[in-house]
Amino acid sequence: MNTSRSCRLPARRFGVIGAAAVCGLLLLSAPVVQAADVVARVDGIDITTDDLKFAAADFAGELQRIPEAQHRRVLIDVLVDILVLARAAEREALHETERFERRLAFLRARALRNAYFKARIEGEVTEADMRALYDREIAKLAPQDEIKASHILLATKEEAEAVIAELAEGKDFAELAEEKSTDPTAQRNGGDLGYFGRGRMVKAFEDAAFALEPGKVSAPVESQFGWHVIRLDDRRRQKPPAFEEVRDQIGQAALQEKYIGRVEELKKTIKVEILDSGDAASGETGMQ
Repeated sequence: MNTSRSCRLPARRFGVIGAAAVCGLLLLSAPVVQAADVVARVDGIDITTDDLKFAAADFAGELQRIPEAQHRRVLIDVLVDILVLARAAEREALHETERFERRLAFLRARALRNAYFKARIEGEVTEADMRALYDREIAKLAPQDEIKASHILLATKEEAEAVIAELAEGKDFAELAEEKSTDPTAQRNGGDLGYFGRGRMVKAFEDAAFALEPGKVSAPVESQFGWHVIRLDDRRRQKPPAFEEVRDQIGQAALQEKYIGRVEELKKTIKVEILDSGDAASGETGMQ
């Protein structure tokens, strides 16, 4: 056995068979590495700094629960454990079964799928693709009304009616909100709730606020929080989110669109036969 070969381990979980499958496959063509890249050696198999990077990507979720300063040591320990178990599996000939070969083929196909995705799909999503998708999605949005309102929250209907009377006498809404409202937010900003669309407030409050004309004050409105006195300050059409605000979501959607399109294109060049409708469960159903 060549002692300067490395074993790449892009395994998604700990597991004797899965680790042995990947290790056994990659040992056949592992490149010679420089000694400076080697961080550990198990039974003549080198674990390299590149292996640590692969493992860090695959175990990213687990690493989030560990202090960053400990990541390198933990990853080395994980890869050593995997190789130790892989060697034990080989000694017991666990790899010499049809089931193992099927799993090995699955892991290879999945790795190739991931490589193709990164090389041929992920990098092909352009700014123009994202802008075009954004424009299509924005065009589908029906314009929605949104309003800007202020409120004063009171404990009883009688208190709300008294506040409405004071407003009718010319008292300042913001000053009354700061003085009398039981809503701490209203106390700090004079009752201003800013702009909001439908579905953001409790129904009784929302219905009363949207029914007002700008500058008008509502009758007392009861909700589970108490009694509201609402003033409508402004009404406008809701602006769609700017491209930069939703850039990440648009990027993911464009990538998904590109992926689906490429898969459909490739299916036309390869014979695909679905022999199971998927209606009846059979065999193992756990995703790995």
